[in-house]
Amino acid sequence: MDIGNIIAKKRKAAGLTQKGLAEKLNISFQAVSKWEQGAANPEIDLLPSLAQILGTTVDALVGYRSPILADYEARYEEDGYYWGIEPNRFCYEIMRRMPPVKPVRVLDIGCGEGKDAVFLARNGYQVSAFDITDSGIEKGKMLAEKCGTYVDFFKADIRDFRPTKNYDVIFCSGVFHFVPPDLRPEIMESLKKHTNKNGLHTMNVFIHKPFVEEGAGKDKERYYWKSGEMFTYYTDWLIHKMDEEIFDCNSGGIPHKHCMDLMIAEKIIH
Repeated sequence: MDIGNIIAKKRKAAGLTQKGLAEKLNISFQAVSKWEQGAANPEIDLLPSLAQILGTTVDALVGYRSPILADYEARYEEDGYYWGIEPNRFCYEIMRRMPPVKPVRVLDIGCGEGKDAVFLARNGYQVSAFDITDSGIEKGKMLAEKCGTYVDFFKADIRDFRPTKNYDVIFCSGVFHFVPPDLRPEIMESLKKHTNKNGLHTMNVFIHKPFVEEGAGKDKERYYWKSGEMFTYYTDWLIHKMDEEIFDCNSGGIPHKHCMDLMIAEKIIH
């Protein structure tokens, strides 16, 4: 399927007319019409915004399906929940440091099948969550419905996504190693900019250690961080937690180890 057909399909699924899509992109509806007719292609710099509006990714727009995406789609299409439904321990840190005694907006980046997003929503947080996989998003929605709560799930790629709203908490676990080093400064600055005063970033990243066996094939499309690198983006924030740990993992069915940096930081504005 060419990009014009993909845009038309995604636009209709999003309930947008050609004019409506054009207005969101600040272009003419004739341009959208030409894309869908195959007479022209979108400018490259429009692709991230176009993908975000259509609830998809740049890779999906251009018809590319990476091995990483195919792997995770396959995992999430299986019965049950691949990562289980127990919340990440960072969820409890969020509850302890910023309890929802007033409306607290949370963004869960790379939410997988939605277990953490649903847990926080059940406990009174206003949660938006995105993942690159269709199967993960669908299972997240099913879990939220089963638990009698609501999460604003949407599809996006962390490499393309730039927030347009502000959040009180931005949470991300096990995702940033898919971000190439050259994109990290822009992405981190965008996330920091769209965080409210006294907001929290609760994050972890996989880091490379020469003595840690990470498993065969684990380097494909993955860009491990350097030890302490994440903390350098938060020199102007108050860092509450800054740890490093090595742990066993069995994802993909092959036992291996990871090293991870973990951080909780607060945006202090004078």
